[in-house]
Amino acid sequence: MQTITVEWRHLDKEGNTCDRCAETGQNIAEMVQRLQVECRDKGAKILFTETKLSEAEIDKSNLILINGTPIEDILPLTTASESCCCSCGELTGREESCRTIIRHGQVYETIPLEFIREAICRVAGCC
Repeated sequence: MQTITVEWRHLDKEGNTCDRCAETGQNIAEMVQRLQVECRDKGAKILFTETKLSEAEIDKSNLILINGTPIEDILPLTTASESCCCSCGELTGREESCRTIIRHGQVYETIPLEFIREAICRVAGCC
């Protein structure tokens, strides 16, 4: 059985994360749960790991890795960027930027379900 590891990296400040990371995390959890069922009979096991980051590592926050590869390196026409994140700033007490992705010319602060599914499926080949 092939094992696919989906890792979510996000800022963790006393058990809290920013709004966009929280929404990305919900999307990942939902999609991993769906694909665990869908891919099981096709020989793929989907695992989820969460890496909590400190303020010093905030530039890596809101990052999804699939078998160690950033989602933007898996999806065509997708790049990583960043934008000002008021929610991160509320947690740290200073102005912060948080990771985004750009796909087909549109900026996404939260990684959509369909992008997560497409990336996992490209790697796993089970859906």
